[in-house]
Amino acid sequence: MIRSTRFAVVGNPENRRVALFSAAVRSAGLPAPRVVPWADVLRDAGAAFGPGETVRIDSPGENPEVDRLLRDVTDPTRVEGSARWYRRFTAAARTLTGGRRLDDVDELAVLFDKRRCHAVLREAGVPVPASPTSGASAAPVRGWEDARALMREHGMPRVFLKLAHGSSASGVLAVETASGGRIRATTSVERADGGRLFNSLRLRVLHDEREIAAVVDTLAPDGLHLERWVPKAALGGRSCDLRVVVVAGRATHAVVRTSRSPLTNLHLGGERGDLAVVRAAVEAAGGDLSRLLAVCERAAACFPRTLCVGVDLLPAVGWRRFAVGEVNAFGDLLPRLTGLPGSGAEGLDTYAAQVRAVLCGAPVPVPPHSPRNHDAPAAPAAPAAFAPASAAGS
Repeated sequence: MIRSTRFAVVGNPENRRVALFSAAVRSAGLPAPRVVPWADVLRDAGAAFGPGETVRIDSPGENPEVDRLLRDVTDPTRVEGSARWYRRFTAAARTLTGGRRLDDVDELAVLFDKRRCHAVLREAGVPVPASPTSGASAAPVRGWEDARALMREHGMPRVFLKLAHGSSASGVLAVETASGGRIRATTSVERADGGRLFNSLRLRVLHDEREIAAVVDTLAPDGLHLERWVPKAALGGRSCDLRVVVVAGRATHAVVRTSRSPLTNLHLGGERGDLAVVRAAVEAAGGDLSRLLAVCERAAACFPRTLCVGVDLLPAVGWRRFAVGEVNAFGDLLPRLTGLPGSGAEGLDTYAAQVRAVLCGAPVPVPPHSPRNHDAPAAPAAPAAFAPASAAGS
């Protein structure tokens, strides 16, 4: 193992993500990482790292001051401003210089644009829900009329409508239409007086198309992505999906999420399911869990310069087909969850698995804008414990 590694992390110092990563570094027998606050990066227009530092870019979320600097809002529950957040976040990430990176800035820019990310996955042959807004050349959704027209044109009576740069189900609407003009939209968005939108921890079901249109029209300036609603497999009468963490090309951790609503996010009332039950359901359908994990590894392989991503996998009814709903740059916050058997991360949480991968020689690129890039030695190949699994299911 490479014990001379010095870690640094760009994050919010008070955040549990930084605390968990720091604990993982210390547990590996290394000094605590140097923490560079996002607030300082944004105010100082950058930060520099030494040639011996391995740099993790972590989420700028859950800090009101950082959120204000990125979105110009004073209430973090406000929905609007995600396009501004995206522009400022990606610009700020590009002001970081030096060091060796666990996250690639260009790949972060794709991961935080659902339209671009969907297109990259689709072009790589990764199964994804059909979408008329996939790719940079797709026509923009300027409001509810555009969304309805796309639904009719592409034969999509049930869709998920998402903010292009949203996260944690912010601004998501699960829309269902039926004959006779019936319509229903499930969302965590609440509309206040004056038309402002707020995220809530309580899901709401809207039946008035005028109210749905008002929400969508308010979201549209930030950019919208529309996907076919894939009916998901169920566990115990609850719809089910999985968050699978992929580290250095290998699926290392997985959590099952179930819900009685279309949105399975745990903070919106979703519950953790039993992975053993999922394994049994997949095997009963004639498959095995390795094929499911291989789909996630294929998705992560689209972002080879980013050490870790969280893949949202949607199992179709019958447990025979799977689609990737999203790939999350900061999808590793799964406290106390240890690695899958045979993954090389047994007994490790997601952060410890990443630290071990680096110490075992996982590729850690020098960013293109670093002055050391042109004469830096080639990164070593990933060790066997973290090498991509076989292409089963491809």
